[in-house]
Amino acid sequence: MSMFGKGSKAYSIFALKCPRCHEGETFETSSWSFVQPFKMLDRCPKCGLNYFPEPGYYYGAMFISYIWTGWFCLFFVALFHWVLDWGLYTAFALLIAFLAINFVYIFRISRLMWLNINVHYDPKAIEKANLTVLSDNGAGAR
Repeated sequence: MSMFGKGSKAYSIFALKCPRCHEGETFETSSWSFVQPFKMLDRCPKCGLNYFPEPGYYYGAMFISYIWTGWFCLFFVALFHWVLDWGLYTAFALLIAFLAINFVYIFRISRLMWLNINVHYDPKAIEKANLTVLSDNGAGAR
């Protein structure tokens, strides 16, 4: 299993896939879409994982986003100002432009990081979800 291959946490996070089955989408629109950028699906369309298990569940994702973005900003400006010897205002302007374009993706990655902390990959999750649906349908028919 590679670091970014199916079955790894990095795959689920950066591909924005369900942390349990790694096949279902987590958001309704594409990665950098500015149309409903924060609209997340309620459940995984493949395995049925509930993406909102309790109110305020993604509160921790705010902290992940804040920490990740803060460190990124420091390294970004340091790289452009001290290593590449660009002006400070130019480095900050480039940082603001970068963050304005990528804020949706950063938001989504932070949510997937939080989900992946709490949910583990199960390669048979889709099969289990299908069996549950079949058994529920069979029980309801009686």
